[in-house]
Amino acid sequence: MANRGGGLGTRSFWNKRNHGFKLADVTAFESEIERRLAEIRQRGLHRGLRRIDGIAGTRVAISGRFVLNCCSNDYLGLAGHPEVVEAALKATKDYGSGSRASRSICGSLALHHALEEALAEFENTEAALSFSSGYTTAISTIPALVGPGDVVVLDKLAHGCHVDGARLSGAKLRVYPHNDLERLEEILAWAAQRAQGTSPSNRPRTLIITESVFSMDGDHAPLRELVDLKDRYGAWLMVDEAHATGLYGPRRTGLAEELGVAERIEVRMGTLGKALGSAGGYICGTASLIEYLVNKARSFMFSTAPPPSAAGAAMAAVRVVASEEGRRLCDRVWANATAVVSQLRPGVQKSGIPGGPTAASSLIIPLIIGDELRAVEVANALFERGIFIPAVRFPTVPRGSARLRLTMTAAHTESDVAELLAGLRSVGLIEGQCGSEASETVVGNLSPAHLHTDAPTCAA
Repeated sequence: MANRGGGLGTRSFWNKRNHGFKLADVTAFESEIERRLAEIRQRGLHRGLRRIDGIAGTRVAISGRFVLNCCSNDYLGLAGHPEVVEAALKATKDYGSGSRASRSICGSLALHHALEEALAEFENTEAALSFSSGYTTAISTIPALVGPGDVVVLDKLAHGCHVDGARLSGAKLRVYPHNDLERLEEILAWAAQRAQGTSPSNRPRTLIITESVFSMDGDHAPLRELVDLKDRYGAWLMVDEAHATGLYGPRRTGLAEELGVAERIEVRMGTLGKALGSAGGYICGTASLIEYLVNKARSFMFSTAPPPSAAGAAMAAVRVVASEEGRRLCDRVWANATAVVSQLRPGVQKSGIPGGPTAASSLIIPLIIGDELRAVEVANALFERGIFIPAVRFPTVPRGSARLRLTMTAAHTESDVAELLAGLRSVGLIEGQCGSEASETVVGNLSPAHLHTDAPTCAA
């Protein structure tokens, strides 16, 4: 048999089209990919997609049974809210399943404009612009604002979309240790000195990018101090409120509102796919900023517009969040999170509100395990008890800081919380006596002999 592409051998694989097996060459390309996969597995970092066969409230069907979902970003439970679901269905009936083109061609539906008007009103800004995802929002907006010769300054724990956007921009990239304001000021002083002597039209720009609530540790950025620093040094500030929208502030727009600095931030970014229960991302700010992004944000210009269903659902979710019901949902989810945090064993989770170690400061509750393989084992032990919290490992988090990323929602009931606490107690994450059947899965008691790293349902 011919050995195409430098093939190193042959093997059989299932050919769906012919409903049978076909003998095919193992090419040099495929051999290299399999070698790389083997390395990933050897390091305990292999990931697999978790197939969800059904959703029933706070439970998801995996591998033939329903388990309690404690890793969702649907913080307010709006993905299944009757008004949000009905709005998605109506948008599909009115406009079809897809938008048919990019916004700059014929895909800019009235529904997209209505959503952006609703977002601008919700965020109390002049205008807003929606994107197909939070990731495309970042990698499109950052290169539109800065380029070669400019400077992007990132917190060390910035989300991957911010890192990728900064790299795509071609600007000089500088990183400061997490929430280290002293080091940030040193970088800003260097950037300001470097810009001295240049004309206003040619002056290099400095853009600081941070999350308001960090996605893996759940702690907060010092937004008041960041705003003061960027003003002092003439920098711009972009704040991603992905894990804060719907949860902080009197209007529930985010942490910037709660801290009273929203109007001093040049670029405010949010997501439609977490507390708003839909899909997509958005930028809000001045009308001139939004007009500029329409002309310069490449993923906006060159992508088919988001589907009508997502826009309709997001618009309904914004209405709910801004309502009295939204306030009640917000209160409920914070109560759920605090009920869990107050029971955790000291040292297990990193985030906490100053002066109140038993209160939740974020709906992201990182249960720090450390070792990657051990984290997978703990996740598997919980899954066996019917609780789904995947292990999060490198490169999502730094090496040696693997964790279970626990999140609560407003949809979780008191019974759900009690079930979760019992499960966490069984693996030693909560003080208390463990049952005999769980004695080998206590966090401090895990051994390599009990590792099950080939279970993709519990590892991320």
